[in-house]
Amino acid sequence: MDPDPSLIARIDAVLPQTQCRQCGYDGCLPYATAIVRGEAEINQCPPGGEAGIARIALVVGRATMPLNPANGVEKPLTLAVIDETLCIGCTLCIQACPVDAIVGAAKRMHDVVAELCTGCELCVPPCPVDCIGMFPAGFAWDDVHAADSRRRYESRNERSSREQSAPALREGTIAASPLKGDAATRKAAIIAAAIERARARRPATTAGE
Repeated sequence: MDPDPSLIARIDAVLPQTQCRQCGYDGCLPYATAIVRGEAEINQCPPGGEAGIARIALVVGRATMPLNPANGVEKPLTLAVIDETLCIGCTLCIQACPVDAIVGAAKRMHDVVAELCTGCELCVPPCPVDCIGMFPAGFAWDDVHAADSRRRYESRNERSSREQSAPALREGTIAASPLKGDAATRKAAIIAAAIERARARRPATTAGE
């Protein structure tokens, strides 16, 4: 029997929509679907914390339970910040952000729009020069943030689907990039390209220098 879509929607409505994947699924909606299917427990969302677990428990009519430490720990919201002096414009962080909170273009410095960042930390591992840090947000995540994040997440997914089906993809996306292979190979190629760009910007030296 197919899972109840209305129950999935009700669970998704009480999830924080940070799309951080700490639950083990690709986003909040897939996690909600897994709960209804009996494939996931209600205590796998660290950003939601104990309060979030209680909200899910109320929706599904079950007793609350402690957060599963295997999925992470509950902690205050942090936001990503890019060190502009180190950014090489590789676009990997832009591609990793699930809610379009990072702006920039290939070979240009990127920046995180703090008001849009969910603190998911998905942009940190792909960065080949470790120029992204997580810092205290100074505010609490609430349902208004969650609703806005959901809209941007869905919009990004719809745009990605269109781009994947288009005959010519945008410059700067993974598919349009000549970089292929595993993540380590891509990082090595990106760093090498950044070094070459830096060398090209240096003034030419005279003979004997």
